[in-house]
Amino acid sequence: MVIKVAITDDHKMVLKGIAAMLQGTPELQVVGMYEHAQDTLDNIEKDAPDVLFLDINLPDINGIDLSKMLLKTNPELKIIALTNFEDISFVKRMLKNGVHGYLLKNTDKLELVTAMKTVLSGELFLQKDIQASLLNQGSKKTTDNGLKPKLTRREQDVLVAISEELTTQEISEKLFISPKTVETHRMNIMSKLGAKNSVGIIKIAIEKELL
Repeated sequence: MVIKVAITDDHKMVLKGIAAMLQGTPELQVVGMYEHAQDTLDNIEKDAPDVLFLDINLPDINGIDLSKMLLKTNPELKIIALTNFEDISFVKRMLKNGVHGYLLKNTDKLELVTAMKTVLSGELFLQKDIQASLLNQGSKKTTDNGLKPKLTRREQDVLVAISEELTTQEISEKLFISPKTVETHRMNIMSKLGAKNSVGIIKIAIEKELL
């Protein structure tokens, strides 16, 4: 049985690198390479992969939201997050959306193939470091002591700009950073505040007296 694989990542070098890594394996076939969430949504049914490797930080729709959308319309699809984000809140949100595995981009070919075979057998695959972090967090007492989430200075700047209802492009121009960096800060803020969208960011930021 040939495993059909697709990859969503907005970095062409990453896309080509993963594809090249997998192409020498007879049991694997790369059927789709997508640079945006919308590309994925438009082509996933036509390409019909068995497994999708999905980055979280995408320019149009983040991977957390995209995974939920994809699994709603393609319940048989196995999604494995392949990302640089090790924050456990991202892992939990992806798993909550039904994602079948979570890998960091420092992985190798053997682990990629093992992850695919594991999720296709109906099991969950988590990279060892991720698994350890989840277990460590689970062993700690999770009490809310009411402390303010700690934002970096730049995250605070982005938070203020979000509260001013500026778009990603406007924030980028105001703070002299790239739109991609703005989105990274936005996702970090969402993670730290436990928010799902910009409205939630503002609501929780006000409650925590960050604005």
